Amino acid sequence: MLEGLPPNNATHVMRLSCDEATARAVADIIVETFDPATTAAAAFEEAPDTCSWNSGAWAVEVYFGSPPDEANIRGLVAVVAGDSAAEAAVFGELRQRDWVASSLEGLAPVRAGRFLVHGAHGRGKAKANDLAIEIEAALAFGTGHHGSTRGCLCMLERVARRRDPAAILDLGTGSGVLAIAAAKLFKRAVQAGDIDPVCVTAASANARYNRVPGFVRPVLAKGSAHPRLRQGAPYDLILANILARPLRALAPQIVKLTAPRADIILSGLIARDVPGVLSAYRGQGMALLRRLDIDGWVTLLLQRRGGPRDI
Repeated sequence: MLEGLPPNNATHVMRLSCDEATARAVADIIVETFDPATTAAAAFEEAPDTCSWNSGAWAVEVYFGSPPDEANIRGLVAVVAGDSAAEAAVFGELRQRDWVASSLEGLAPVRAGRFLVHGAHGRGKAKANDLAIEIEAALAFGTGHHGSTRGCLCMLERVARRRDPAAILDLGTGSGVLAIAAAKLFKRAVQAGDIDPVCVTAASANARYNRVPGFVRPVLAKGSAHPRLRQGAPYDLILANILARPLRALAPQIVKLTAPRADIILSGLIARDVPGVLSAYRGQGMALLRRLDIDGWVTLLLQRRGGPRDI
């Protein structure tokens, strides 16, 4: 459910064109300050000729479920990026779909190992052996540009080097990009769920775009609280690209669904989140196999104790 965990029915947006460091700093402080159920932030690279504030070709966009306190937001931006950046931030209202459409428009295809995540504008970029995934504008984040999404895609490939999981679950599926990736990589059904009905609709549509509707049929669920998700257990592989707090809370529930030697891929974490998340899962009998850091986001590969120690 990542690329920021956007609010349903987002009504307002703040946008700042800037350099990469500023975009990441502003996105980080927004994520750390506000409830992710009501406010989301995304830092991303854009076409150089659209950058109007600095020489860097980056932007940060913040989405709000209600009118924001502009002075407060500018104050936060000033803390991490200076007064010039705070003054350059632009606020506005938007229609329900605008915040995703504007995030996707013009974004270049993203490669993660054999995976190539792209929009309609990126068709034709895939090579013969690529696993291409087309994700279009919808009311759910998950385009592959976010470091946590790319981290999960890389970890999927790492898992595939040594095993062929028979039962796979994607919790917090968002746009469905990870479930679709796993379905294409392992050529089998992937159970998927999300707490947000908008995400379920978007993920189902993306599964159809990618010709895996029989393999990926997302359901509305809080955690694994849906009969289809529970009936699919035990799972050999579980993906959860969410946020640190729900990942910690879901640890007992997630591990209970795993088969012996099962792998769990967790992301949506920044560095300071890792000790708490690892503690929660180690307490449930999981061991850390790999850690991957991309663009300030951390992805963890865990395995139930008793499995091979390395891959």
